[in-house]
Amino acid sequence: MLKSKTFVRKTRSGGVMKIVREHYLRDDIWCGSEVCAECKQESTVLQRDACIESNLCSYPHYVIPDTNVVLHQIDVLEDPVIRNVIILQTVLQEVRHRSAPVYKRLKDMIHEKEKFFYAFTNEHHRETFIEREPGESANDRNDRAIRVAAQWYSQHLKTSESDADGLKVVLLTNDQGNKQKAEESGLLVYKCEEYIKSLIGNPELVDRLALSNDDKHDITSSKVLFPEHLPLSRIQAGIKSGAFVQGTFRASRDNYLEATVFVQGDGEESTEILIQGLQNLNRAVYQDVVAVQLLPQNQWVAPSSVVLQDEGAAKDDNEEEKEEDEEKAVNLKPTGKVVGIIKRNWRPFCGMLNISQIKESTRHLFTPADRRIPRIRIETRQASTLAGQRIMVAIDGWPKHSRYPNGHFVRSLGNAGEKDTEQEVLLLEHDVPHQDFSQAVLSFLPKMPWTITPEDMARREDLRNLTVCSVDPPGCTDIDDALHCRELNNGNLEVGVHIADVSHFIRPGNAMDREAANRGTTVYLCGKRIDMVPELLSSNLCSLRSNVERLAFSCIWEMNHEAEILKTRFTKSVINSKVWALTLSSLEVRFHIDSETHDPIDLQTKELMETNSMVEEFMLLANISVAQKIYDEFPDCAMLRKHPAPPPSNYDILLKAAKSKGVEIHTDTAKALADSLDVARVDGFPYFNTLLRILATRCMMQAVYFCSGMDSDFHHYGLASPIYTHFTSPIRRYADIIVHRLLAVAIAADSTYPDLMDKQKQSALANNLNYRHKMSQYAQRASVAFHTQLFFKSRGILNEEGFVLFVRKNAIIVLIPKFGLEGTVFFDAKDKAGPKLVFDEEGPTLNVEQHTFRIFDKVKVTISLDASNIQHQKIRMSLIDPVIPGVSVPAPEVEPQAKKPKLDH
Repeated sequence: MLKSKTFVRKTRSGGVMKIVREHYLRDDIWCGSEVCAECKQESTVLQRDACIESNLCSYPHYVIPDTNVVLHQIDVLEDPVIRNVIILQTVLQEVRHRSAPVYKRLKDMIHEKEKFFYAFTNEHHRETFIEREPGESANDRNDRAIRVAAQWYSQHLKTSESDADGLKVVLLTNDQGNKQKAEESGLLVYKCEEYIKSLIGNPELVDRLALSNDDKHDITSSKVLFPEHLPLSRIQAGIKSGAFVQGTFRASRDNYLEATVFVQGDGEESTEILIQGLQNLNRAVYQDVVAVQLLPQNQWVAPSSVVLQDEGAAKDDNEEEKEEDEEKAVNLKPTGKVVGIIKRNWRPFCGMLNISQIKESTRHLFTPADRRIPRIRIETRQASTLAGQRIMVAIDGWPKHSRYPNGHFVRSLGNAGEKDTEQEVLLLEHDVPHQDFSQAVLSFLPKMPWTITPEDMARREDLRNLTVCSVDPPGCTDIDDALHCRELNNGNLEVGVHIADVSHFIRPGNAMDREAANRGTTVYLCGKRIDMVPELLSSNLCSLRSNVERLAFSCIWEMNHEAEILKTRFTKSVINSKVWALTLSSLEVRFHIDSETHDPIDLQTKELMETNSMVEEFMLLANISVAQKIYDEFPDCAMLRKHPAPPPSNYDILLKAAKSKGVEIHTDTAKALADSLDVARVDGFPYFNTLLRILATRCMMQAVYFCSGMDSDFHHYGLASPIYTHFTSPIRRYADIIVHRLLAVAIAADSTYPDLMDKQKQSALANNLNYRHKMSQYAQRASVAFHTQLFFKSRGILNEEGFVLFVRKNAIIVLIPKFGLEGTVFFDAKDKAGPKLVFDEEGPTLNVEQHTFRIFDKVKVTISLDASNIQHQKIRMSLIDPVIPGVSVPAPEVEPQAKKPKLDH
């Protein structure tokens, strides 16, 4: 059955366009219930035996949630106890429009057989489709559509020829108006909370209920602590008039009373606005998109130099904050206040419960693992069980009367401190997709045993006769790249870089491709690797292992003996890599892991070897060559990588540090910086150059992927190259797969597809890849930090030499070269009067009891693990030398270390 609606629309030129919309209706859409004989198909979803037991509904029943129940109670719906749920097409479409993350979770539940969730296409069913009535809002029409579908199900199950003995349909809604109209229609309808509380044998499920607006006033004080958020209409008008600016809220890790709002300007211009004080922060949460009003210039302040964290006992809602009295004359920043929230970026947060000291209280504070997230007030009846566990909590709202947002318990992750638990927290907090690959993804893997076919050989250059070598650490299984070099008959050299041809196995748009695009990158943790693609590809069929034939994408140059490039060509190829494996290293911390307990038993930093540089130079050359080729062929949609030049102010700390030792650094260009770093030496201080380079690295901007058609600045500052991309690691980076596809089309080795040539989609993909890459780096650092804690937990207290890397108002940041470890030595104390401190930001210097600390000063510290806060365990450093009365601690006698277990090679 076809329904048509015709209406007219005015065009820009003043004419009239006739629009016809057609809507197809069917009468063969089945209900999905196994008890239905009338429309039963081969595959049914709703199972009578899987019905939920409820005191409120003592009969077998199916559940139909409305849109808001799905949006707000998704954590409840995901619980295994919730089964036999009908998700209407109306609800699915609304959820998709309003929340992409919830929509994905809902779709996953529909595809999970054990959940018995059935998606019913009521919008195309002849008996459940309804037209929107004149004057009816879209929301009211959708509510009515949900009621009509629920009514149809009730009648349908009753009139079924099969014995549907007592089987009913229950509508869940928290909308009072919708509930009343459903009751008037004779439907069984309950509020979500009353239904969940009625379930038999699952009292803990109540903890997962998100608070409704009716509940929120119960657990807040009557005193207004925060200004009212402005409505969206006023915010939009204010942004348009220039009274407000829109930006991303970035809370400080070190000072819970301070944040910045990043405002993206036109082109490359962007600014940061400083926000200080609870009222000015006004209930914004990290990564929210907010509206900010700039304060008058006489109210601008400087960023805090104090490390200030919200630790210890929780504060009451009525307790006022004592904010730091900052010097307002130095380094003043544009300062503002949050006047409204444009978009919340809330997610479930990992952390631990602070058990209330009030006897039998069900209200407790949750402390997130991420210090940038405020504490969250939740209600739970499982406090004694959850004590000492890592749990997940979601925010429901933040009333203006409450110092903390309100939320609800989501799930437990395990005991705090256990390696598996902490690794799960680490992956969740950094949004690293780490679930097992689905059957849909695995279905696109090649069937084993796999061999190179004659058709593959016919389309490729046979390079199996070349001496091709890979350079990787022993035990490395995901080998992306290999090299060859040979002398040609004309006396020139031929050098080839051969890269795993991953794009041969991952075709555009299939489930494996979509999963790889979402993951973006392989994540390397200590002792664990989260692959971007399934292991059969990453460690076997794509890996350029020795003495096996592999498909590759080759970049081959002819060059003279002065390394001047005479010709460049690209080809799909077949290679057979020979053995040449070397242990490579970097300045990063590396752990030796016990083969049985998987605990770290040694850690060290390693030197860079010349082989690193050789491989790196050729890989950089391949990336530059490919970048130029794909940009020449596809100027609007090439996937490139750029590294913006830092603003001059970024170099202030580097220049001050160098000047303090009588060394001059030039930062006009990347080459000037590199040249001046190369000659920066101080007699008797061999580690000076390394420290200077560490500081120089901190001055740099983040390199990012971008689509060539959406930007004009391609320059890569760090490599001093006018154009650059990533081509050499497609096993572990999705950007490289896109580059391979572009290059394959450019040399007519493969066909194109629409998304590859769509600059808007390429730009959106680049944004996701940048996000995944950044979060991967953070996750890797967090993994190193956790294993460092485990190492020092087993070692007790150590005495080590270090260097002052940064000077703060109340502390110094010390780098321990032996371990590549940074830590903070504090000079103020909460529980006693501290020494006299005089901070000079211009130096920067910190005078402590007549001793002055400067950047790069040599110090000696004790290093130990402070496990007093099990969630935020930290490496604690205390000063031994120089000796300062009231600050320095006597060096402890360090017990001789136990003999190290033999490493399992």
